[in-house]
Amino acid sequence: MNLLYNVVVFITSLLVPIIALFNKKMNLFVRGRKASFSKISKLKNSKTIWFHVASLGEFEQARPIIEEIRKTHSEYKILVTFFSPSGYEIRKNYNLADVVCYLPLDAPSAVRKFVKEVRPVLVLFIKYEFWPNLLNALKKEKIKTILVSGILRKNQIFFKYYGGFMRRSLQAFDHFFVQDNTSRELLNSINFSAVTVSGDTRFDRVSGILSQVNTPEFIEEFKNNQFTVVAGSTWKEDEELLVNYINNRASENEKFIIAPHQINRDAILRLQQSIDKTTLLFSEKEGKKLTEYRVLIIDTIGILTKIYAAADVAYVGGGLNTGLHNILEPATFGIPVVIGNNYNKFKEAIDLVSLNGCIPISNQEEFSDIFIKLYTDENYRNNTGEINKKYIQENLGATTFIMNYLKTQL
Repeated sequence: MNLLYNVVVFITSLLVPIIALFNKKMNLFVRGRKASFSKISKLKNSKTIWFHVASLGEFEQARPIIEEIRKTHSEYKILVTFFSPSGYEIRKNYNLADVVCYLPLDAPSAVRKFVKEVRPVLVLFIKYEFWPNLLNALKKEKIKTILVSGILRKNQIFFKYYGGFMRRSLQAFDHFFVQDNTSRELLNSINFSAVTVSGDTRFDRVSGILSQVNTPEFIEEFKNNQFTVVAGSTWKEDEELLVNYINNRASENEKFIIAPHQINRDAILRLQQSIDKTTLLFSEKEGKKLTEYRVLIIDTIGILTKIYAAADVAYVGGGLNTGLHNILEPATFGIPVVIGNNYNKFKEAIDLVSLNGCIPISNQEEFSDIFIKLYTDENYRNNTGEINKKYIQENLGATTFIMNYLKTQL
């Protein structure tokens, strides 16, 4: 299986540059990786702590630990590597990291070279990034490696009869910090005992947002003390339901802020033109009387968290097709959260749906019915939001737990 895996990686390395000629995101993937080795050269002869994340969501899990290390162990350099362009492009200038770059493809020679050039004193993988050749290289160099906010499922390859080569790669980890008992039991079942249930560091991250966020003045002006729905990280499928509701069912006293996941000019304009109500783009707000508009489309990145602070209800996109985005950010503000019904890979969504703080929908009728109820029934809205706020508060502390361990290792 290991040979087959390496063959697949090799073929991928040949195909990706060809695909990049026709795909913008893949082009970023290819061009970004070409710069990785030159970027890490500035870490030479430094004591480096390396965080690897898949994308933006995992970065948010790493962030509380990065911030604590900066406060308590400033003598270390910090490297953050991404796999996905969508995360890297947003956080490539993150000021608490000394270097932010792409992780090389998991080819044996590339990852061996990367590890030897960085020579980190500690590596932290976030949630579920498991690259066997990279892990084997770290193990060979005897570099301390831990998993943070890990979550495992029975259907993963580690727990299959044919997953021996992946199980062996897990031997690189000195300790696993996981989100739940199921993950611990699964690791125990394949003879890994250095496992601690510490929870998810994202709860600490989003809770800290409450003391930092100031709602932008333009949002306050647009809201004008009216009931406001914030739809964050939306995709085409989400927007179709939202636009139908705005055009046909929404009250004249409701306002909407839509923050698409991908900022594509043509797609943004199509979205704007599909809405019958007065609609304004963030990029064109200057000089406009914002109170006169019913819908505001955010055609920029990096301000969604601040916008959630102004919401009475949030809709979080991705749950109808690509994968649910972060529901903890709006939940921390104590507001109801509506999502698509494809959420079974996200523990926090499963938890909040079971608690009735998060409401899943699968079609237009369900979407419209729940938003009408949330608008008209203030008690229901407040009680639902309170469930989410309480859930966040009850799950704090993972960062402290992990930092107590790291202090013994640094």
